[in-house]
Amino acid sequence: MISKPAAKPEDIVAHTEAWLLEAVIGLNLCPFAKSVQVKKQIAYQVSNATDTASLLADLAAALTLLDESEPETIETLLLIHPSAMRHFLDYNDFLSLADALLEDAGLTGVFQIASFHPDYQFAGTTPDDITNCSNRSPYPMLHLLREDSVEKAVSAMPEAELIVERNLATLRQLGTQGWQELQERIRPS
Repeated sequence: MISKPAAKPEDIVAHTEAWLLEAVIGLNLCPFAKSVQVKKQIAYQVSNATDTASLLADLAAALTLLDESEPETIETLLLIHPSAMRHFLDYNDFLSLADALLEDAGLTGVFQIASFHPDYQFAGTTPDDITNCSNRSPYPMLHLLREDSVEKAVSAMPEAELIVERNLATLRQLGTQGWQELQERIRPS
């Protein structure tokens, strides 16, 4: 059996951008994403990591890059790691290491890490629950956000606390079939 060649980093980024446009922005799952996408302030990094140590090293480098960049240049960063933490439970366990790295670097309160994974599952849900799709992405990834920017965006948006509820309603209305059709539209050929 011939194995399929690994996707090139630029194809992984293109697939991720399509997901961002179609799912995150298109379904308005994150009302803050559109402005940074339009301004081209999202950095995409594809990690070649295959293990915990190398992914932590790539995360540290990504945090350094974000910390040394002006928000007008890089507001937020997606660290995509298609070959590391492919199983959701491993990924979920890794998040505590990522948070510890943030703390050890003295960046708690400066940055936060949001989590996305193809098999994302919230506690108390079944794997096929459509609401898990709010955090499902084409590849495992860590979304690095600036705390100040998050606070400003939330304070400027009326009823920001209702975002999660609106997302759940949107996904329930879309349904599994609609989500699968969306995934087919963004899947690389």
